[in-house]
Order: sequence, then structure tokens, then C-alpha cells
Amino acid sequence: MKKSALSIAFVSFFLWQGASAQQNLTTPRSSQAASVSQRIGLTDITVNYSSPLVRGRHIFGALVPYDQVWRCGANENTTVSFSTDVKVEGKDLKAGTYGLHMIPTANEWTIIFSSDHNAWGSFAYTKDHDVLRVTTKPVETEFHECLTYEFPVREADKTVLSLKWDKLEVPIHIEIDLHTTILNQMQTELTGLPQFSWQGWNQIASYCAVNKIRQQDALGWVDQSIGLTKNFTNLMTKSMLLEQTGKPEEAKKLKDEALPMGTETEVNQYGNQLMGLKKFDDAITVFAMNTKKHPESWNVWDSLADGYDNKGDKANAIKYYKKAHDMAPDNQKPRIKSILDRLQQ
Repeated sequence: MKKSALSIAFVSFFLWQGASAQQNLTTPRSSQAASVSQRIGLTDITVNYSSPLVRGRHIFGALVPYDQVWRCGANENTTVSFSTDVKVEGKDLKAGTYGLHMIPTANEWTIIFSSDHNAWGSFAYTKDHDVLRVTTKPVETEFHECLTYEFPVREADKTVLSLKWDKLEVPIHIEIDLHTTILNQMQTELTGLPQFSWQGWNQIASYCAVNKIRQQDALGWVDQSIGLTKNFTNLMTKSMLLEQTGKPEEAKKLKDEALPMGTETEVNQYGNQLMGLKKFDDAITVFAMNTKKHPESWNVWDSLADGYDNKGDKANAIKYYKKAHDMAPDNQKPRIKSILDRLQQ
């Protein structure tokens, strides 16, 4: 009997151990894990959360009480990550991963970004870990059975992250400093292999020139490019920067040096830029120079004719469109002929 009792106890112990261990095995959760990511400019925003269901329940003001910190999801912390610094509802927030919490009310909601993003829900939440608090107003929306995060608005430098559940949407407005994030990324990349070629240094300088920002820094960057390989592209970038910094004579000297270096396409593109600025005489001078370098190309004569056409000089426009028409491939002739018909009416 003793042996039998001991055997029963021994088996019971291991059955209990098995039952206990079974509780630690992975099984599906009623609120399933979900995530959503969006890139705005060069900034990646990712939300990881668990998604509870309505299941016919009264949600806000009942299951989710007003005036209490809520994990805005289920299970572990809802987290939001930013790969660069951002502004949330107009306030600065550093790059990083944050625990996301909310305090619902009947009107305005408080959105909390906590440095503690490893907790279980909001049960261990403490205000001491707050990095940022902002407020927003929820709006009514179509019914959502599953709690969902979305990015319904996506622009070049801003987005809206929205929580949607039941018939409520909680929008969070996020902005990025597009120029700063792009230049920071370019500078980081220029510590790698791109630093050894002229293209990368010219690209960052050209970005500044086009957007009229940080021109003094850009002059240093374009000089790096020119020091590696002097060419039409980087000389024209520097010329643009010199014009923007009040040195038109130096800018003109660089243009005069650059133009003979340009390919047919590069010079033509520059002439088209001048036309876009309504500098028709300057554009005609550039196009004429291209015809001397590439007289066999129908396209350079077509561009010269465009210059005269835009200036309003019909006689020269007709003269050079006829020359371009005679040299052009068959698929271009109808377009040029239609221009000639217009000018000769």
C-alpha cells in the first residue's frame, strides 16, 4: 500500500508539473498582435499593439473608463517608434521607441509618450516616465470592430496617426523637419563610400541650392565635389550657390567655364531651365552654343527654335523649326509640323 501510495504521489507530482508548465506555452490571444508602419520623407514611424474587439460592448466611458490612463490597445504596452526627431501636435519628440498611453475624456484626450515601453499595459504606468504629453480631440467615424491604428493622411513632411475603435477616431498629428532629416541622412552616407566620388558631394550641395538652404555649408560640399572631379554639373551647382550668396560675377565666370564641358543633354537642360525662368535671351545663347558643338543633332535646332518661339521671334523660330523638322526622326516630325503650322498662320 505504501508503494502504491508513493507511485500515485510521484505520478501526480509530474502531472501537476506538466499542467503548470503548460501555462507558459504559446497559444493564440483573444486580442491579436498587430503593427503598422509608415515612412514620411526619410522618417519611419512604427506602431506595435494588440487589437481588442468590440464584441457588442459599450467601449468608451465604460470598458475604457474616462479620466484614467489607458494602454490604447491590449496586453503589453502599445509602442510607437520614430527613426528621427519629430513634432507631435507641435511639440518636439526625439527619435526612439515610446510606450503609448492615453487618458480618454468625454471631450479632449491626453496622449502620453513614456520612456517605459516594456511594461504590461498601463498597470505599471508612472508619470515619472513621461517624455511628452499632448492633447487632441477625437472625432466620430464609421464603426470599427477591431481596434486599429492607421495613417489616413500622408504628406511629404507630415502625417496623422489615428486610433480607430468602435465609432471613435483619435487623431495624432505628426510633423518632420524634412530638410534636416534629408541633410542628416546625406551627411551620414557621406562618411561611407560615397565620400570618395564627386556625385554625393554635388548631390547634397545641389539639394541645398534648389531649396535655398544652408548655402555656406553647400559651398564647402560642392568644393569637395570639384576637388574630386571638376565637371559641368558641379561647376553649375557652385555657380547657383554663388548667385544665391550675392556673388553674381563669380557665378558667371563658373558658368562660362562649365558650359564647354557639358554634354549635349546637360547644356540643353540648362537652357530649358533658363527658359523656365523666362531668361529667353540667355537660353538662346546657350542653345546656339549647343548647335555649334552638335550641329548634327536635330534636337539642338529644335531647342533653339523653342527659345526664339518663347521670346516671340517668329522669323527665327520658323527658320530653326524647319531645320529641325528636316533632320528629325519620323516620330518627331508631326509635332514640329504642328508648331510650324501655328507660327505660319
